[in-house]
Amino acid sequence: MAEPHGIEELSKDVTAFANGGGGLIVVGIATRLDGDVEVLDEIVGVDPLAVSVDQIRKLIRHRITPSLLGLRIGWSGPEGEARVVFIEIPAQPVDRLFVVAAPVGKHGSPRADTVAVPVRDGDQTHWLPRTEIQQLLSAGVRASGMPTAQALAALVRDAAAEAAPGGLRVGQGLPEREREMHAAYREIAEAGLGRPAGEAWAHGTAALQDLHHVRDGEPGWVLCLVPTRPPVAVAATVWQAIIDAGRAGAGHDPLAAVGFPVPPEGEDEPWAIGPGAKEKDLDGGTWGAGRLARSGRGVWRWQPIPRLSLNQGRSATNWTAGQTPALRLRAVVNLPWSGVDRLEITKDRRRQLEQQLPHSALAGAVTVLSRRRGAELPAADWVRGPFNNSARSAAYRCTIAPDGRPALTAAAMLALPSSTESTVVACAEVMVEDATAWAAALGDSWDTQLGLDEVQAVLLDAWETAAELLPQLVGNLSVLQWAAPPTTELRLTCEQPAPNGALPTLDTLVDLEPFGPIDGGGRSTLAVTVTSAPAMDREDRRDLLRRALVRMAREFGYVDAEVDLL
Repeated sequence: MAEPHGIEELSKDVTAFANGGGGLIVVGIATRLDGDVEVLDEIVGVDPLAVSVDQIRKLIRHRITPSLLGLRIGWSGPEGEARVVFIEIPAQPVDRLFVVAAPVGKHGSPRADTVAVPVRDGDQTHWLPRTEIQQLLSAGVRASGMPTAQALAALVRDAAAEAAPGGLRVGQGLPEREREMHAAYREIAEAGLGRPAGEAWAHGTAALQDLHHVRDGEPGWVLCLVPTRPPVAVAATVWQAIIDAGRAGAGHDPLAAVGFPVPPEGEDEPWAIGPGAKEKDLDGGTWGAGRLARSGRGVWRWQPIPRLSLNQGRSATNWTAGQTPALRLRAVVNLPWSGVDRLEITKDRRRQLEQQLPHSALAGAVTVLSRRRGAELPAADWVRGPFNNSARSAAYRCTIAPDGRPALTAAAMLALPSSTESTVVACAEVMVEDATAWAAALGDSWDTQLGLDEVQAVLLDAWETAAELLPQLVGNLSVLQWAAPPTTELRLTCEQPAPNGALPTLDTLVDLEPFGPIDGGGRSTLAVTVTSAPAMDREDRRDLLRRALVRMAREFGYVDAEVDLL
């Protein structure tokens, strides 16, 4: 694909398909003539070492104007067999004409001062005749008129600004990076970036510059150069969404919080994020990797890209004073919203939660634990307490005590922050209060040790309750902005001391065998922290939970733990 003639022919064919309603180019299939028709004959394949998909994509982007929408390039067929390269060109907008540099008789670098229009005719590609190109240009002039005096004057002003000693230059203000910024600007200029709207400035190691849009009155762009990443031009509307997303971060430096745009996978040349973008990944800030996405209503929202750690917050052991259950399975969700001092738990929202709790996922988790052992002990009766309830806190529990002795308890709590805090904390948990009392209620000598599958099910339901049901107590969540990334702490703890005062290990109450052997002896506590959006699809939450449990197990000594074994 490095041969100049092959590059020129490929550009010509791709452009012709774009002008003709789309098509598919396959490299690696031999053809034969069947009468006057060329038909596919056999797959001969392409040497993967001789063809670079990334190189093809860059050549197409460099040689065809304007950029193609939705282009797909890839390999077909399994490794080890004859494989072909496919280039899928979807139908393009009907008001666009795609051009390449006109051939000048000698293959090599394309001429920037020429233009040609390839078109398809049956199974052949031809150049659109000069007379037809002239007719197309004339039709455009008739439809929109010749450039106005104002437009010509604007062109003159731009040219003068480029040449005049006092005019703004791309990169002006950062002399050590001016050449780098100007080169990036030239490569992205086809997006219609316009001229500098002010001098360039530095944000840490990043170089930035505002640009006027090429058309007066339209939003502009921001040229952004971050070390180790290709330069990017960001439409002003998207850039504003980035700033707004991190505005509430500590120090009130939005870019320091959310970071800068991350290029698409495999991208290593200058690129652009247009005003029609729906989502964009960001990284390099104190919040870590995240994704900025726009809803159908046009509202942008930042959410963290899921990641795992063992970092434990101060809220991990909230609502445990005076309690010593045999086993506690807990999910604590930390919601660091900005403006939380204005939030309040109203009477109506509290009443709604009280109606929902008996039918919640958390209640179902407790009921299923006994049902799987042959007993019907529903978690239906929820009461307030034992912790404080107020306009800024809520606490509810349901205790299963068939013979008067507490056997199982489910609890749900939420607290709005005090004057010294800035995070809303929601917690949902299931406790085996007394394994002996539970066994007596079950009868028939049922084993009260929980399987690891049961632990997963309980934690999944507790996490969903704490992340999605309890936060409804504060009202409309869609208007709240993050001041830091939200996190969830998943915990398994044994808290009821043995007669000798020592805490039992978890493997006495939970079958941890699927994790494999432990290196260093049993543990009475296992915990892991998940940084992720609170609300998510249940299957996505299940998959993330499994990954979190494996990370937790390995960190605490179960080095052979695998997701496939759960």
